[in-house]
Amino acid sequence: MLLTALPSDILILVLQGISVRELAALSRTCRLLNSLVTEFGWNTYLRANPRPSFSLSQTRIHWPAKTQVRYDFLADRSWSRCEFVARPFSRPWSNNVQPVLAISHSRLIVAAGPRITSYKFGVSGPDNASPPIHLEGTFSFAPPHGRSSDITSITFVDDGGLDLALCIGFQDGTLQHVCLKPPTHANPTSLGVACSTSSQLHGGDFFESLSSERSMLLSLSSNGSATLTNLEASALPETVALNARSWVSHICLDSSGPYAAFGTSSTCPLRVHSILNGQILHSPTAILHTNIHSDLPPPNPVSSAVYGISRAPLASPWGASPQILVSGWFDGKVRCYDLRSSSRAIAEAGSPKCPAPLRPVLTMRDPLQLESIYSVSCGGGSSSHVAAGSARHSVVCFWDIRSAKAGWSVHAPGNDRSPVYSVILESSRLYGATQSRPFVYDFGPEVDLETYPRLPEGRGVDGLKRKKGSSEIGYYVTKYPHTTRGVPTNES
Repeated sequence: MLLTALPSDILILVLQGISVRELAALSRTCRLLNSLVTEFGWNTYLRANPRPSFSLSQTRIHWPAKTQVRYDFLADRSWSRCEFVARPFSRPWSNNVQPVLAISHSRLIVAAGPRITSYKFGVSGPDNASPPIHLEGTFSFAPPHGRSSDITSITFVDDGGLDLALCIGFQDGTLQHVCLKPPTHANPTSLGVACSTSSQLHGGDFFESLSSERSMLLSLSSNGSATLTNLEASALPETVALNARSWVSHICLDSSGPYAAFGTSSTCPLRVHSILNGQILHSPTAILHTNIHSDLPPPNPVSSAVYGISRAPLASPWGASPQILVSGWFDGKVRCYDLRSSSRAIAEAGSPKCPAPLRPVLTMRDPLQLESIYSVSCGGGSSSHVAAGSARHSVVCFWDIRSAKAGWSVHAPGNDRSPVYSVILESSRLYGATQSRPFVYDFGPEVDLETYPRLPEGRGVDGLKRKKGSSEIGYYVTKYPHTTRGVPTNES
């Protein structure tokens, strides 16, 4: 019996279970199968294999399904080969700073010192080149425009899809709500900012972390004051005191039980608080343990710290649930937790009333890096990768969470001694920032000289080296695999 003799609905079901190469081969056999693959096959594959990406979203709207699948396939192949184009976005800043990144579907914001720099995401042309990123402009909050204080945290907040509203925390304790004013044809190089409401912390406290989802803004101060604010409501928010030096916050409203996660320096460095009726519960619903195998927490717990929190990649072995967290720790390890898991350490008798510590489901580390992990993000090829920025030598570590023992690491362009303070991982791009400048690793196809802002010409500019065979697009970076013999790299 010929394949084409089967009913179309049966053939469509067959298309759901075959690979990209098989779809491509099937589309070249006859007009009927080509029509089915074009109409159903490519779209079915995209739904089953999502590749979330802010910077590609506007271009993917205009790409046909086959072009999107081709881009994802080539990007996934580059990930499997550890092949990418490395580029800084700019020359080094005049002073060493602690930068913060924020991203939306329209632009990437780099906050460094009192300045923000906006990079606008462009749309790829009919030649299917890599979607470009253009320098939109820079705005400084230093006098005469504002205060002379460094930015400590930044996030986009919901503004109906315009991607212009930001919430910014400053070193002096100010929290400022602003709206970007993009350059116009009359003034194409000037980025403006309109400031609206603001609030102030006192006693030397400042906003260490800001995160948002829908209309909710989660702020975390350096002294451990966590506040969840509904930006569409006038009710006064309630503050939860974590009573510890705090570093990072993460909000999740998509889970069946909404929650907020906090990273602190304490004996309970990673804790989860449920969100009920728009308020954070004061008592934690989960304390996340550091050891996979230990039945009991130490009788005298040792203080540690968590600096980075992210939702796990969609293709993780435990599913695409938002209740799976990835965290970066002071001891240089990246730990994954499934909040649905029943694998908990047995608390000691007579211990304070609190939830039993939840064990990690996976622990990863770079055996050659003993430094802390300052930032984590998830995505990458096949939506299965974890990226972690280390505290020294501008190292970014990568793991495919489906096979975490085969990790690898790479230095940022310029190989300076800086931490990687912030990382954002998409399907084909990683954005990062050191104390010197922002950079990108692009794993996608057709990257050319028009994809990213141009840099100064000349050999050895700012300590950069051109990568051989890159046609002056990429720069040389040092990378190495996590394959040191005799050194255990992961726990599972």
